[in-house]
Amino acid sequence: MAKQQSVSVATLKTITDAFNAHDLDAIMAFFADDCSLDLPRGPDPWGRRFTGKAAVREGLATRFKGLPDVHYSDDRHWVSGNMGVSEWLLTGTTPDGVPVRVRGCDHWEFRDGKVIRKDSYWKIVEKPT
Repeated sequence: MAKQQSVSVATLKTITDAFNAHDLDAIMAFFADDCSLDLPRGPDPWGRRFTGKAAVREGLATRFKGLPDVHYSDDRHWVSGNMGVSEWLLTGTTPDGVPVRVRGCDHWEFRDGKVIRKDSYWKIVEKPT
């Protein structure tokens, strides 16, 4: 039986660095072939779900297209067993010039050191009336 690789806070920080570099190849190196991604927005209660490595890559590419200068900062991470959480401040600008600044988090699930599930959440920011 293969030894289970441990997941650490350093792993989550390295994944965040890859996201901030907009390096899809580096990001996808962390994901298992049978992974899934749940984005915060979408038609279902879980948002929009992508299943399988190719679909997850496509889903992440939409994030970079929708927020070309997206950046995750003010981050903190923790791990318990095969689960991890990353909290962050997401900033960026839409292609239409609308600034985005929102707190959020990712729930991560790992198997044998690879991401099998990334579930993202964002706060709903409302404009003052």
